[in-house]
Amino acid sequence: MKKRVQMLKKIQFPAMQAKPGPALASAGINMPDFCSQFNDKTKDRAGEIVPCIITIYEDKSFDFVLKTQPAAGMILKAAGVKKGASNSKTELVGKITYDQAKEIAEHKMADLNAHDIDAAARIIAGTARNMGIEVEGLE
Repeated sequence: MKKRVQMLKKIQFPAMQAKPGPALASAGINMPDFCSQFNDKTKDRAGEIVPCIITIYEDKSFDFVLKTQPAAGMILKAAGVKKGASNSKTELVGKITYDQAKEIAEHKMADLNAHDIDAAARIIAGTARNMGIEVEGLE
């Protein structure tokens, strides 16, 4: 018999640092069990923020899928800045090269809605521009 899905929940934790709390309480799952599984699966991703989609079933069992680190975090790291511009139309806080955008796109390709690496790199470049980060080498 197939399990019935009760809800989907999207959360983010730093790798290896999931702990029981309000973010998980509303899901109604066994929090220590989820935290130990999440921390175990993210051992190799230290220093990253890891988005996760939890599928919660009616019997309170769950499955989860780990996603790639958010593009914004990767762009900030590549540009060497702490945060994006408060007004991206008038303020530039850093620069990345098109090659760096392409590298980020290759890492995120599984989670992006793009047919090829150049389209994915343009998506990343758009995110960077919206953060006040200039992309050098983009036509």
